[in-house]
Amino acid sequence: MESVLRGPRVLLRTLAEEDVDDMMRAVQDPEGRRLTGTHREFTRADVESWCRSRATAPGRYDWAILAADGGGWLGECALNDIDEDNLSGSYRIALDVDRAGSGYGTEATGLVLDFAFGELGLHRVELEVFDFNVRAQKSYAKSGFVVEGVKREALRWDGRWHDTVIMAALGIPGAADR
Repeated sequence: MESVLRGPRVLLRTLAEEDVDDMMRAVQDPEGRRLTGTHREFTRADVESWCRSRATAPGRYDWAILAADGGGWLGECALNDIDEDNLSGSYRIALDVDRAGSGYGTEATGLVLDFAFGELGLHRVELEVFDFNVRAQKSYAKSGFVVEGVKREALRWDGRWHDTVIMAALGIPGAADR
């Protein structure tokens, strides 16, 4: 589903074929792979197919995160697993590692939550983040996410087990009843 969200510093637009080179760099970055727990290797054909299919993928929104001033690619994010019956969805974001700590991720997350709770009328958005990604956990908390639980030893990375922290944000009470 095509969508554009604008903030003061970031622009989110539906992932497209023009994002393939940036996505390839992202899925090959060792630190980005660690932070997302990505073991799978992606081919260029995989990434091309993925980017090409985002505008028509049902039950989800996938965005490229771009600098609003024309400064280029910052990362990508998605609101997926949208459950219309339970007014819920899942969120994920992968910001270029060298952009971490700049506030871009927090702004992008806020735009997605505004869209989820306002435009879509969702009540709940959840995410998973690994225990070692403390910076992301702080950013999510700043955006209104609260820790709800832990999946113990859910990721094996470099021979060590790591917990997955489950966080969620809730929309405005009664918003879905309007």
